[in-house]
Order: sequence, then structure tokens, then C-alpha cells
Amino acid sequence: MVWNVPFCSSLCFESCIAVMQAHPLMNFLALFPPSAALHELKKRHVVIARLRHPRNLGETSQEVQFIVLVLAPRKEKTMRNALETARTFSTLLMYPEVRQDLLDCQDELEFMAILKRTEQEQQEQQKDERKIQQEAIKSAASFERPEDERFPVGVGIWHDIKRRVPHYLSDFTDGVTGRHSLHKLLSATVFVYFACVLPSIAFGTLNDRNTHGAIDVKKVMVSQTIGGVIFGLFSGQPLIILSTTAPLALYTKIIYEFSHWMHVDFLPLFSLTGLFSCAFLVVYSFLGLSRVMKYTTRSVEEIFALFIVVAFVVDAMRSLSSDFYTYFDPASCSRAINQTSLTGNTSDHSGADHGEAADRCQPERPLLHTVLLLGTLWLSTTLYSCTKSPYLTEGKRELLADYALPIAGLFNAFLGSYVFSAVALERFEVREVALFTMVPLGGLHTKAILVALGLGFCLSLLFFMDQNIAGAIVSNPAHKLKKGSAYHYDLLVLATINAILSVFGLPLLNGALPVSPLHVRALADVEVRIDQGHLYPIIIRVRETRMAAILSHLLVGLSLLLLPSPLNYISQPVLNGIFLFLAVSSLNGNQMFERLLLLFTEQSAYPPNHYIRRVPLGKIHLWSLSQVLQLGLVCGLGFSPLVYLEMVFPLVILSLMPIRHLVMPRLIDAKYIEALDAAHTDFQ
Repeated sequence: MVWNVPFCSSLCFESCIAVMQAHPLMNFLALFPPSAALHELKKRHVVIARLRHPRNLGETSQEVQFIVLVLAPRKEKTMRNALETARTFSTLLMYPEVRQDLLDCQDELEFMAILKRTEQEQQEQQKDERKIQQEAIKSAASFERPEDERFPVGVGIWHDIKRRVPHYLSDFTDGVTGRHSLHKLLSATVFVYFACVLPSIAFGTLNDRNTHGAIDVKKVMVSQTIGGVIFGLFSGQPLIILSTTAPLALYTKIIYEFSHWMHVDFLPLFSLTGLFSCAFLVVYSFLGLSRVMKYTTRSVEEIFALFIVVAFVVDAMRSLSSDFYTYFDPASCSRAINQTSLTGNTSDHSGADHGEAADRCQPERPLLHTVLLLGTLWLSTTLYSCTKSPYLTEGKRELLADYALPIAGLFNAFLGSYVFSAVALERFEVREVALFTMVPLGGLHTKAILVALGLGFCLSLLFFMDQNIAGAIVSNPAHKLKKGSAYHYDLLVLATINAILSVFGLPLLNGALPVSPLHVRALADVEVRIDQGHLYPIIIRVRETRMAAILSHLLVGLSLLLLPSPLNYISQPVLNGIFLFLAVSSLNGNQMFERLLLLFTEQSAYPPNHYIRRVPLGKIHLWSLSQVLQLGLVCGLGFSPLVYLEMVFPLVILSLMPIRHLVMPRLIDAKYIEALDAAHTDFQ
């Protein structure tokens, strides 16, 4: 389609030449001149063509979707000549969100309205350019009012409420209005549903084993439903997804071991610990202690995110190795084979030995476990990354990527349950227990109450760090969210939810990684940018809606009707594969992981990142080594077999901030740290 578009009035453009050279459109214009000055013309003419399908043009064959042709009189003024006019439109088309709006418009009037609106926005932004630059370099965890020296009780919560209340209605309508919004809402709902219900089954099975049935799959799913719906309706940042996480499952095991050591019932101690932790969270939120999180830089966020990745991998590998240890014992297999060859002389006692050896010799079980685990991981990652492939059309590739998780999970569950039905795989059990019976606390003695107080304080620190880091990663500038954050208020909502769950002895929840940023990604329009042969997915805009979180958790609640069958057909290997997929998919954009890959990458193939251009290679590796040591410390304590070391795990996470701000500046120059630990932005 071709439109004659009147030229937008004059704009002040700085560094236009650099902008033009960086824009993909200029690769096409390098072959065909974008502008021409003619004697016969009396006034300027601008034609913009939007191609029906993108074409790879220019010297580097980059994707082109718009072609701009400018004709101007030769005697036109300098600021109104053909070259400056072409620079003007090049600058307008530089912004991904503008290009996406122009691609979505339906007619010429809407097209011109978008251009004029963009011009006005650029004029307003240029007036406050210095302020915008200062905002752009803030940490992803920065808060809207970091300059407040005095912070009276409850003011942070009040500011969060005032910031978010005007957007409450749009939090629902944004999910159903706009092009592709219904499709994105549906795909995000399905993704969050599977990303919540499958880990709920996995962590429910783990809690069932660690607590000897006190907390099982059904309780975890009920907790997920209640907490997810309440948080989706009343939270300040609804893009955060609450879930039972690996650190919380670990802490549940710690509480159970303390209850066993003190000879008290587990559920009363668990419930009282949860209530104490919620009381501490209320104090944190009213005192505005979330302001401390402005010292949580990208480095700390990435270390914690990688710890969650390691936790997922460790849980999956433990399950796989347990199957190999239990069902593939070489000695038992040899004994079973020998006894089978001598069946003619087998006595009753030897027959019992033969049966025991046969139980320990089932190599098909760990083999099928491996196949389903790797099959789930391969299929989900392949479909999730198919947007970068040249096959099918763009819409079909995006559709497959949006539904990668459910397709991979259901397909491999079908393989394990029906195609390989002769192989017995581990399935979770559902216990018939009371769900909404208040836990009696009167039987706890003074020592148990003091222990619950100490455990509750440590648990509150874990909630504090998990929730705020999840909020910081969700709200980072690269996601281009516009409605603001609500750290203090969300902490209060989390405390309320967990207090309700604690009263009934249900498992506790907090902000989940990597599900929360993946939820943002599922609601986003993404553009793939190419720079020197490297692909960089850039988020253009995100539909900031509550609908996906609410609908997905309602589906989790309805899934209780599917217990035990058919949900128990989803075997443990498939759940482990889903864990690995969540771990692998969260590595995208993790700068720490990308820097570790540089150790195995040829220098000529290094990506053109900002820190590679500004920081010596030795300093980059030193920074990466320091992060690996911190990650090793967190993992060493988090997965320690000693209960007392696991208790201080939240304190170790909190200690990452002073290490970053007090220790690292003594090892690496501040100018290099500024480049290595820069905020999450697109233009680095």
C-alpha cells in the first residue's frame, strides 16, 4: 500500500546521521537514494510505502517493512531540503513501538494520526531530555521516589495505591482491546496455567515426600488458586505470578525437620511460622523497607535468577538419578539374570531373592525417564524459538512459540502414558485431607513458639527478597511498562494472602521466577533486531492486564476436578522436562550467562555488546568470576544437607547487595562496573 503523507512539521533532531545509519531502512536507501532535489518541483512530496510482507534489502540484507521516498525543490531551505526531510522520517521510524503502531493501522487517516502523535511526543520528550537520560540509567530495581529522605509509616503503600488505582479499569480492558490482544491473552493464559499447574504438581509431590503427606499436590493447587486469584485482583503489579518455589519447598522441609526434632505436630509449627513471617512482612511494607531494593543492581538480580535456574536443574537431575539408582542396579541385574538361567533349581527363598533383584533391575524406567525428559525439553525449546526460523509464516511461528509449553507437555505425557504404557512410571498420589480446617495452635510449647518466631523471621527475609527481585525483573525498563510498580503495597498483599493460607495449613507463595518475566514476554509484542549477525529480541510493548493471571488461576482451580485422573497421567519425567524448559528459557537475556559463554567463544565471534566495547576482557572475566563465586555460595548453602546452614540461606541472598557495593568497587574500577552492571535497556 502507498500513501501520500503530508510532511510533519519541523523537529529538532540531534545525531541524525548516526540514527540513519543505525536504522534498517537506511540499508535499503543505501542502494536507492531516499531523496531527490528537482528543479521542477514547487513543494516537497513524501511517499511512504508499507510492504505487505517484509523484504531483506540493503547491504546486510536486513528486514525492511517501510520505504520512504522524499522529493523536494532544489532551492529549498537547508532544514527543509530532501536530506533533512529524509532524516526526519528516519528518526520517526527509529522507535520499535512506532513501527508496530504503523504496521497495525488500518487506513491512511490512522497512519497520519500516528505520525503526528509521534511528532508531538518527540517534541515533549526533547524538552526534558536530560531528565529522561537520568531515568534511563536507573537500576531496574529503582523506585519512583528514591529522593525521599523521610519516609513516614505507610506512605510508600499510599503512593503505590495512588499510582495504580487510575489504571485499575485499564488493567482489564488492555487484555481485550487492540490488535492481536485476544490472541495474546489466550496464549498467555494457557502458558501461565501450565507454568503454574505443572510445577504445583511437582512441588506438591516433593512436599508430600518431605512432610510425609501433611502437604500434598491438592493443597498446593488450592493454595495456588487462592493466592493467584487474590493477587491478580488486588495487587499493584499483576504481571507478577505467585507460586510455590524451590526455596519455599526447601524451607518447608526445614520446618518439618524442626517439628520432628522438637516432637511437635508439623502443621501447627508450619502455620505459626507462616503467621510470624506475614507479621514481619506487614512491618516491612509499612516502614517502606523495600527502598533497600534500589541497591539491588542487575548483578544481584541475575545471580538470584541463575540460582532459580540451578534449583530447577538440580531437582530434575535428582529425580532422574534417583530412578537410575533405584531401578538400574548392575549387581541386581546380574543376579536376576543368573537366577533366571537357573530357574529349574530355584527354591522359595531364592525366588524371593529373584523378585527383589527383578525390582531393582528395570532399566527401561530410567531410560524412558531420560527420553521423556529430553523430549519435553527439546520440543518445548524448539517451538519456543521457532520465531527465529525461516519456516512457515510469521503468524504460524508466533502461534507455535506461544503454545510451546502446553504442546510439549501434553505430547510427551501422551507418549509416556499410552505409547509406552507397558513401562510403569512414577505418578503422584492424591490424599483425602481436609483443606479448609483451621490449624490448632494451642498445642505448641514455648520453645516451639520461639523456634517458629526465628524461622518466621528468616522466612520473611526470603519472601522480601524473592518478591522484590521478581518485581524488579518484571518492571525493568526493557519491558517498557507504563503503569508503574507497587513494591510496598504488593508486599502487604502478599502478607495478607500468606496469612490466610497459614491459618488453614496450606503451602505459602511468593513472586516466582522465571514464570513472572515469561508472563510479561507472553503478553508482549516482540521485534527481532539483527546486529552483526546476532539476533536480539526487543520488546515493543506489553499488554499490562490482570486477565491472564486471573483466568489461568481459575483454570488451576478447575483442575482440582481432574485429580487424580487424568492429571496423574502427567508423569514425573515430563514435569522434570518442564522444569528444564523454564530454566533454559529464562537464560535468554541473562547477561551473566552470556558473559560466561564468552569463555568458550572465539573473540572474533563476540557479540557487539556495550560492555565488550568499553571494558577490557580481563575485567569482564574477573567480574564474571566474582558472580560465579557468589552464585556458588548461594547454591552451597541453599542445597546444603545441614539444616542450620539452610536456615541462613535468606541472609546470604541479602548479603549480595553489600558485596556488590562494598567489595566489588575495590576489585574493579567504577567506570567498568557501570558498564558491566548497567540497567536493563535496549539501547546499550
